[in-house]
Amino acid sequence: MTRSQTGPVLTASDYQRLAREVVDPDVWDFIEGGAESERTLRANLAAFDRFRLRPRVLTDVSTVDTAVSVFGTRYRTPVGVAPTAYHRLVDDEGEVATARGAGAAGALFVVSVFASRTLEDIAGAAGSGLWLHLYWFRRREVMAGLVERAAAAGFGALVLTVDAPRIGRRWRDMRNGFAIGGDVAAVNIDAAVMALTHHSDEGRSAIAEHAAESFDAAVTWADLAWLRQRTSLPIVLKGILTAEDAALAVAHGVDGIIVSNHGGRQLDGAVASLDALPEVVDAAGAAVPVLFDGGVRRGTDALTALALGARMVLLGRPPLWGLAAGGADGVEGLLRTTTEELAHAMALAGRPRLADLDRSVVRARPGDER
Repeated sequence: MTRSQTGPVLTASDYQRLAREVVDPDVWDFIEGGAESERTLRANLAAFDRFRLRPRVLTDVSTVDTAVSVFGTRYRTPVGVAPTAYHRLVDDEGEVATARGAGAAGALFVVSVFASRTLEDIAGAAGSGLWLHLYWFRRREVMAGLVERAAAAGFGALVLTVDAPRIGRRWRDMRNGFAIGGDVAAVNIDAAVMALTHHSDEGRSAIAEHAAESFDAAVTWADLAWLRQRTSLPIVLKGILTAEDAALAVAHGVDGIIVSNHGGRQLDGAVASLDALPEVVDAAGAAVPVLFDGGVRRGTDALTALALGARMVLLGRPPLWGLAAGGADGVEGLLRTTTEELAHAMALAGRPRLADLDRSVVRARPGDER
């Protein structure tokens, strides 16, 4: 068990507290912040409080199995790592340490296109499955090169973020004039493409300035055919929040969906991810796995999302807390803690296998039915 100077580290919030003590304030704002007044960020957390669990009793829960398979790869836990950029901002080893920690926990790691270690180094350190996350760049040769490298390095799927034709107005970053400094960089992309991310300007976010220059805001559903022609890897769309878009994703041959509002970092006031999950699951159908991110901080949160139809739940900020607090061991500890909480909750709910989870496990609080 990990310990700090103030006692054992037992929860994600313990890792958060330790991380805040060692992460630079402007980097902390970059990690923790959301768009504008951060209503959606708060809504992601609050959404779980609207549900209550309905435990069943006198069920054999002597063994609880949290294993799950997605696209033919089996993971020991349905709790994985969502794509977040620039892990070297909080740990010198960056994504290599995250990959080791996720592998030790038997968890999926979705590697950001803005990783601060090479895809090949991350793959060499991984002990479990990796997927590569992408944005749609105006320079399609950038995307094509990344897709080829991901396949060659053994990545198992591509995750395309579709909710960011523009980067959200993140007031914390704008007030800080946030830019990527020191020797940290998105090393898998040509430095000329990423130059604006390193330019600090008062009242502006370098991340947003780079996105405005580099991301293709004209991309449509029809463009997915271009990506499909260049890879045999499964394609997963991240950022779906409505049944309408879920149905379009299925119609265009997408292999998976991640229900996500970008951690509250894009459209402020957007629906909480958990509130969107049921309608997306229903529209996607049984053949297309639906994953989830947004506000999961404990095992009972994961249980709620899984009961509402998610195949896996992905954590964004919490693995960075673990990484900052303890490197690879901190990532492993954070993921194991959340998985152990999930297994404990499954046992107490009388649902010892993930296949036992369905919507009968949860009930909206009176007055919160949707």
